[in-house]
Amino acid sequence: MDKVKLIVPLMIYLGITLYIAYYNSPRRKKSKDFTNEYFIGNRSMGGFVLAMTVIATYTGASSFLGGPGVAYNLGLGWVLLASIQIPTAFLTLGILGKKLAIISRKINGITINDFLRARYENKWVVIISSVAILVFFMAYMVVQVIGGARLFEVLTGLDYTIGLFIFGFAVIFYTVFGGFKTVAITDAIQGVIMLISSVILFWILKEAGGGMRNIMKTIYEIDPNLLTPTSGGAISKPFIMSFWVLVGVGLLGLPQTTIRCMGFKDTKSLHRAMVIGTFVVGFLMIMMNLIGVMGIAIMPNEHLGDKVIPMLAIRNLSPILLGVFIGGPLAAIMSTVDSLLIQTSSTIVKDIYINYIATEVDDQKLSKISLWTTLIMGVSVFALAYHPPEFIVWLNLFALGGLEAVFMWPILLGLYWKRANSTGALYSMGASLVIYITFTIFKINIYGIHQIVPTIFLGGLVFIIGSYMGKSISDKNLEIFFD
Repeated sequence: MDKVKLIVPLMIYLGITLYIAYYNSPRRKKSKDFTNEYFIGNRSMGGFVLAMTVIATYTGASSFLGGPGVAYNLGLGWVLLASIQIPTAFLTLGILGKKLAIISRKINGITINDFLRARYENKWVVIISSVAILVFFMAYMVVQVIGGARLFEVLTGLDYTIGLFIFGFAVIFYTVFGGFKTVAITDAIQGVIMLISSVILFWILKEAGGGMRNIMKTIYEIDPNLLTPTSGGAISKPFIMSFWVLVGVGLLGLPQTTIRCMGFKDTKSLHRAMVIGTFVVGFLMIMMNLIGVMGIAIMPNEHLGDKVIPMLAIRNLSPILLGVFIGGPLAAIMSTVDSLLIQTSSTIVKDIYINYIATEVDDQKLSKISLWTTLIMGVSVFALAYHPPEFIVWLNLFALGGLEAVFMWPILLGLYWKRANSTGALYSMGASLVIYITFTIFKINIYGIHQIVPTIFLGGLVFIIGSYMGKSISDKNLEIFFD
């Protein structure tokens, strides 16, 4: 009976997302411009939806499962570190939003590669960026899928494989048939569910621990270092500085959030999204990681890793509340996977197939190719998640860093530096990719600094040198991007 109370709210939630996908399907509505509708939602997002889809895309399994799991081991120092992510929406939308939206309308661009192609006028820039998107997006999606399946496993008692199948079917179905608009709408709903779920668990745990004062006193008695900014030296100062790059300014190079800058309705929507998004991500990051820290007092001396949050929920929530709570982390995971999946599909169909394989293709054939591509990529991701690693947060950070290494300078300098050209972009993308992967594989650390820091620094230096070595961009191109 308890399992029924748990699963019913979950099934209702999944059913709603599937209905939204069916209702907003471009094929059902017989859209006249399938690619624009399917991949960018006709640029119709308002402020609230824009804010939620940016945040929901960024926050995933790592934010709801991996991060709190690390906070359980390191204490308040990790909460402080996670707070660096608070300006995510403000930085992305404020620095990139307006100009990228204007340019994407000028060039009729619906993918980040449309921007790169128009700006640098070089097919190799597009090919390298497409390969990077496919590789790192796949890794990023696998992380989210593992988190979703583990959540099913721990909270429902179902086998990991069964959870993987149920979760996979839901996400693939509504992404394949609904497209970008469905992804954006469900992201907004999922953002609200994340907020509600985090508040429920925080409040219940606070009462279970006898109030925050008593919880912190208990943690102090266990280990006073858990209440220090560096966790007694476990979090080094160079690593803290690295986080300002990895989950701070480096977020300007994430294609999955940058593409949102192309899909909003007007300037008013942009400004509203900057305020709403900053509040929501700040609330979620502090709340969820603080819950992980509270678990030290409520459930001490456990070795749970990514299962800390699910176990706290199981031991402290009633079946009905547990069924409501599961929607939070599940929403975070689904909203990340659907966004990456639709962008992966657009990379293959729009950036590779249409531009380099079949330049002339009718809308009906294109819709079939898009749906099948999204389906195949979705199934592939869930197949790769069949044998999961132990700590998903580190795989998540690897994929995050890889995307930032490749895209940050071509996007940022492409928007704001007139001298930027294809030579600089190619050199930077290639060098950044090689440096980041080499440093990561061989675990090369310079004074304890994360690999992304030297990668970003050297990538920017190479971009500048390469741009001065290459030919200047044509006046016609500059007029589009800087007039």
